[in-house]
Amino acid sequence: MTATVLSGTEIAGEIGREVKESVEVLAREHKVVPGLAVIIVGENPASQVYVNRKHKACLEFGIRSQIIRLPASTPESELLAQIRLLNEQPEINGILVQLPLPGHINAERVLESIRPDKDVDGFHPLNAGYLSIGREVLVPCTPYGIVKMLEISGIPVEGRRAVIIGRSNIVGKPLAALLLARNATVTVCHSRTRDLPSITREADILVAAVGRPRYVTREMVKPGAAVIDVGINRVGDRLVGDVDFDAVKEVAAYITPVPGGVGPLTIVMLLFNTLKAARLQLGIC
Repeated sequence: MTATVLSGTEIAGEIGREVKESVEVLAREHKVVPGLAVIIVGENPASQVYVNRKHKACLEFGIRSQIIRLPASTPESELLAQIRLLNEQPEINGILVQLPLPGHINAERVLESIRPDKDVDGFHPLNAGYLSIGREVLVPCTPYGIVKMLEISGIPVEGRRAVIIGRSNIVGKPLAALLLARNATVTVCHSRTRDLPSITREADILVAAVGRPRYVTREMVKPGAAVIDVGINRVGDRLVGDVDFDAVKEVAAYITPVPGGVGPLTIVMLLFNTLKAARLQLGIC
């Protein structure tokens, strides 16, 4: 068996076309063009790359984009003041603060200061709480992209055993809530999980989000499973995922590559959330 490789680029293109059409309808019927403001603090090279990709994607799909670049020495109070201004600007429908932030800034306090209906990253406690009770208002982009990938690819979730390696607030926990809402039986594993391979070998859907290169080996995967690799790790001059791709593809039924797997979906779901935020603010969602 050789796995079907799930192209996040192709699936993101499909979702993106729907977003673009909906943006055009919103502009035509309500005279509103969704607007996204991205704040980046400091000169982190990876963050600069991500922000530029988001800006380019916005332009491609008809969403207005504003990048606010602040020096690494920016006081937390100044960042919070900037967010307050954006909260009050009607032409800004979504606000995203690029993480990580410099050490002197409390990220939790910053994220909580974003208006919940403009929180396109889905990190505000109110949106996290909604998700925990099954209301998908503004949902974190990476897990939302993963469930969209499963749906579009025709991979069944209901009644299946899903195992997530990683319990972050960005991927693991929200993805668990999304899969539970779709009637999967979900296990979340972490650094204190005992005998991890015995658990992962039971998974029909296995998601790796641990940030360790090639952590998931062939021996950890149930034959015929769908394996979703969220990791992005640099090894030498290459980007690799958390899954040993070449070995695991020989036992899995489906697998995502790195790069070109989950990453493009994260960006397109940010655009989806920005459109949804605009509709929420207009009272039409």
